[in-house]
Amino acid sequence: MSFIPYGKQTITQDDIDVVCDVLKSDYLTIGPKVKEFEEAVAEYCQAEYCVAVSNGTAALHLSSLALLQKGDKVLTTPNSFLATSNSLLYVDAKPVFIDIAEDGNIDFDLCEQKLKDDTSIKAIYAVAFSGNMLNQKKLKYLKENYNIIILEDNAHAIGAVCDGIKAGSCKNSDCSIFSFHPVKHMTTGEGGAITTNFKEIYEKLLILRNHGMVKTLEMKPWEYEMQELGFNYRITDIQCALGLSQLKKLKYFIEKRIEIAKTYDEIFCKSIIKPLYMYNGNSSYHLYVVRVDFTKVNITKEKLFVEMRDRNIGLQLHYIPINKQPYYKKLGYGDEKTPVMDRYYDECFSLPIYPTLKDDEQAYIIKNLMEVLDG
Repeated sequence: MSFIPYGKQTITQDDIDVVCDVLKSDYLTIGPKVKEFEEAVAEYCQAEYCVAVSNGTAALHLSSLALLQKGDKVLTTPNSFLATSNSLLYVDAKPVFIDIAEDGNIDFDLCEQKLKDDTSIKAIYAVAFSGNMLNQKKLKYLKENYNIIILEDNAHAIGAVCDGIKAGSCKNSDCSIFSFHPVKHMTTGEGGAITTNFKEIYEKLLILRNHGMVKTLEMKPWEYEMQELGFNYRITDIQCALGLSQLKKLKYFIEKRIEIAKTYDEIFCKSIIKPLYMYNGNSSYHLYVVRVDFTKVNITKEKLFVEMRDRNIGLQLHYIPINKQPYYKKLGYGDEKTPVMDRYYDECFSLPIYPTLKDDEQAYIIKNLMEVLDG
């Protein structure tokens, strides 16, 4: 059996063809495909505006610049990739780490308690972990009752739906961000996007994406004005052509991921291997995460990873608690009471899930995982 990674892109000839078409065109960057892609993503997510950028981290950074002020306290999760909370540090805001719920997402009940205890909290940066969309009723309640800024980090969750609301529609948030890294549902190579329903935020994002520059018809032909301290976070027409092609196949990609997840669920539901959550209709399954109580098996998690790799199966761990990272410890973090996150970290790992994963490969993963855990 060839090596099976936890995730990978699905590229077909039509994707290659559209990229080649752009390479033969007059525009390689900031051309018509960028705007076309932005409009397509906005329409897909049912949002008013979309700004495409160079990667998901850039999307978080620009969103933070548009939404926050220096010193703002922001509730966020320790269960994410570093970029979520790093984007707060980039703008001199202050992350406040809140424990997760059993499904891996930030615990909104604990968020509300923190908002009651500290009225200086300005925002919540919540992550739809693994593709499991954030509870929209709770988001709406918190936004309406506490008048706070909300960013939905949907890097894992494009295509997810909760209570008829699509990830990225920003029905109950100020901004939503996406990542189009190759292991995500769809890819632009690298790339990201921000959706919002607020014109003021949209226009600021456009400026910040391109060095803070503005150029209008009223200016002399050679003139431009730098009005903000912006960044070079532009995305290319090459990437957006690929993104447009991938977006057309997103429904199929998600259906395949759900099919794989349901098979895992069916096999694991009565075993020592516990899915992070059973299929709930709210997840687009960027990741398939399971938990094992390693005190009840004759193998350590580290040994499990090694033995599975020896059998050509790539497990992954999502995530190491951000607040326990050395850099964050230097900033004074690490002692927060996050018992659910701590227990989750001890038990969790991610299994391969991607549209081209074959039935025999999934059966091989399941068989070997059971064998290794049984000792």
